[in-house]
Amino acid sequence: MKLISETVEDVNYLIEDDDTGKKNYRIRGPFLQAEIKNRNGRIYPMNILEKEVHRYNKEYIQKNRAFGELGHPDGPTVNLERVSHMITALTPDGTNFIGEAKVMDTPYGKIVKNLIDEGAKLGVSSRGMGSLVPSRGAQVVKDDFYLATAADIVADPSAPNAFVEGIMEGKEWVWDNGAVKEMDIENYKKELNKKYQRAQAREEKAIEIFENFMSRF
Repeated sequence: MKLISETVEDVNYLIEDDDTGKKNYRIRGPFLQAEIKNRNGRIYPMNILEKEVHRYNKEYIQKNRAFGELGHPDGPTVNLERVSHMITALTPDGTNFIGEAKVMDTPYGKIVKNLIDEGAKLGVSSRGMGSLVPSRGAQVVKDDFYLATAADIVADPSAPNAFVEGIMEGKEWVWDNGAVKEMDIENYKKELNKKYQRAQAREEKAIEIFENFMSRF
């Protein structure tokens, strides 16, 4: 499966004061979009996103475990040291899924708050894993899609998709005993070739010994 990242710029910032005068920062907007060819040339079928959003809500949002990071992570797993916000809602609205995230008081969350206070324009970027198949003049996401996080906060939402694809070029992500691990395709192929060559050499040696044995009769 490939790492898949999509970016949305149309998000709103909500800043509210609580009873103690502390500012609470929230980000709200369409985190995920289905049935439309996005800027990266990909289409997410609605039934696939619905299934994944349902799982994500149940396993992460409802258990206060739906975290996101600041910046462009280079893998599908969430690094707790870089967490800046917690996604608190993800609900359908037509073919969009409207998300809301609470900016946390973590080191990276404080950076986000400062950026908002200074008037920075931020966007959100979803992160997941899945396979793609060419169809309808686009790359359609298949039903093995797995949503890792509904929103990372990014400062360069207009960055070309080559940014993520360049980092992940030649990489695959695989499940290994319940954990997601990176696998370098080329190294994996080389290792398989080595094993094949060793097995072939053993087979050729066995044939040579057998022929040598038979030649004695």
